[in-house]
Amino acid sequence: MAGNGLAVIHDADGLDDATMLGVARETAQSETTFVQSPTADGADYRNRIFTMDEEIRFAGHPSLGTAVAVARAQGVEQARFLQQTGAGLQPVEVELRGDVAHASMLQEPAQFGEPVEAASVLGALGLGPADAHPELPVQPVSTGMRHLMVPVRDHVALERARPHVARVEAIEAQTDTMVLYLFVPGEDDTVRARGFVAERGQVLEDPATGSAAGPLCAYLHEHTGATETIVAQGLELGRPSRLVTAIVGDHVRVSGDCVVVLDGQLRV
Repeated sequence: MAGNGLAVIHDADGLDDATMLGVARETAQSETTFVQSPTADGADYRNRIFTMDEEIRFAGHPSLGTAVAVARAQGVEQARFLQQTGAGLQPVEVELRGDVAHASMLQEPAQFGEPVEAASVLGALGLGPADAHPELPVQPVSTGMRHLMVPVRDHVALERARPHVARVEAIEAQTDTMVLYLFVPGEDDTVRARGFVAERGQVLEDPATGSAAGPLCAYLHEHTGATETIVAQGLELGRPSRLVTAIVGDHVRVSGDCVVVLDGQLRV
């Protein structure tokens, strides 16, 4: 009952897009994934990822959780998969240890957008110019999905954030980003973060955002030289999560633990 929930639907080749979207709305998780036969050479499976509003090309914790579910379905304790998503092919490694599984993945090479003016972004999050980090810029970054990195000066600002839906929607549209990823660099390798996304006329906060933790690691590497980052997220929601990230060549590795809480059969 911590971290970010995920529903994984196996044997989904026969489901059309409308049905998959309907199932995603029925599960009411931040994302629901559908395991299909791959269409790309070398891939072990195709991972279709849906929010309650739409299919998205890539996501972090749905990639890790889906790989764990596939390994469990195959009855193996260790596995290395090449998953196919809308962002390309990503290697994912899984180790099952009783009730807890550990998964890690290599995300796509980082792509950096131009820094944007901080005041309007902070204003959309209910913060002021004084809350801006004194050295680090607000900047879009993608390692498969484009998110906006928003550094703030301290934990007080992080905890005080109260986003405004219309302004968050406008910032996301202007920067072509999905999540506004607010964070405070720590004195050690740990960074506290909060992820906000405008959906269905409200701003939702994500307990864990693997597709933003990867860009955050790449961002900190670019601006501070850090090669490893532990991202603590979800504390404000009472669903703490821990994502471990590291620079591996041109890529970012993102890893975390997964726990299966429910198995069942879906009839559609």
